[in-house]
Amino acid sequence: MKKWRKNVKRVFSVILAAMLALSVAACSSSTESSSGETASGTLSERTDGKKYVIGALVYKYDDVYLSTVRAAMQQYADKAGNIELKMYDGQGDQGKQLDQLDAILQDGVDCLFVNMCDQSSAQTVINQVKDKKIPLVFFNREPTDISVLKNYDKDIFVGTKAQDAGIMQGDMLAQLWKADKSLDRNGDGKVQYVVFKGEADNLEAIARTEYCQSEAKEKGLNMDAVAPVQVCDWTAEKAMNAMEAILSSNNDIEAVLCNNDDMATGAISALQNHGYNTGNEGDKKIVVLGVDGTDAAKSAIASGTMMGTVKQDGDAMAKACVNIAENYLSGKSALEGTGYQLDETGVAIRIPYSSYTGK
Repeated sequence: MKKWRKNVKRVFSVILAAMLALSVAACSSSTESSSGETASGTLSERTDGKKYVIGALVYKYDDVYLSTVRAAMQQYADKAGNIELKMYDGQGDQGKQLDQLDAILQDGVDCLFVNMCDQSSAQTVINQVKDKKIPLVFFNREPTDISVLKNYDKDIFVGTKAQDAGIMQGDMLAQLWKADKSLDRNGDGKVQYVVFKGEADNLEAIARTEYCQSEAKEKGLNMDAVAPVQVCDWTAEKAMNAMEAILSSNNDIEAVLCNNDDMATGAISALQNHGYNTGNEGDKKIVVLGVDGTDAAKSAIASGTMMGTVKQDGDAMAKACVNIAENYLSGKSALEGTGYQLDETGVAIRIPYSSYTGK
């Protein structure tokens, strides 16, 4: 009898120890999930069983870079499991975009992603959503005065540091120029060049235009502009037409620096009409550099018709937007568990650029 009782006690002790171990493991698992590096897939269910609705206002659907951001944004929203993402094409018209915002707010929305047509309209957008306490993530097109984001406690900007793209482009030109003396086609020791700018008043375009030139000079290049800066609204067609006009009166051009890849591919089309950058061995070559790292640019670099681009990571930008939205909708602070950090403005996180030459 005593032996039986001892056996029962021994079994009970084993069971109790196992239960305690499971309890500790469960607590540990819970702690790890709440402090993970990414919020993706951790969004809690709504109490009414419906999906969270995120409205995404986009500057232009036909912008090639933004099309990569939109596609990635949809993928990360789908991965989260209970987010319904509703996107709207602003078609470059701020009035139209504000009308879309009005309609979204009337229909009901849990969070907003805003890629402004007019970068000076951030305060107007904030005023429309502030009273409703709707989380607001501005992305890609930085507000003209980013400090207005401090007027609201549920907003943030996700984007790049615009001058970095220009700096990298200037560095890339300097490295290419110093490595290949044949790029100085007239042998005068100068870089005859032209810059294709996105939009006249766009902050990214202004910074990229300024810094690609100043950085090339800083790296020792003797820069000689053969034409004024060409404003081509980010489009291949306008860049092609502008390049054609320049070539009709100037054959000394040796470098084309473009604020984005679309304008770079447009400029290349015009150059090819004049026998440059055909991709054939021994043919005349002019340095063409872009920004964005689009598939079209990578193909052009692989074929030898373009020499480099500065990659703007659309996937990383989209992921950051969705991760931040998940935190807001879960009642957390914007960056909790994400690994992102605010920059010196206190209201923005920056997605880094990287150079791409295909090598």
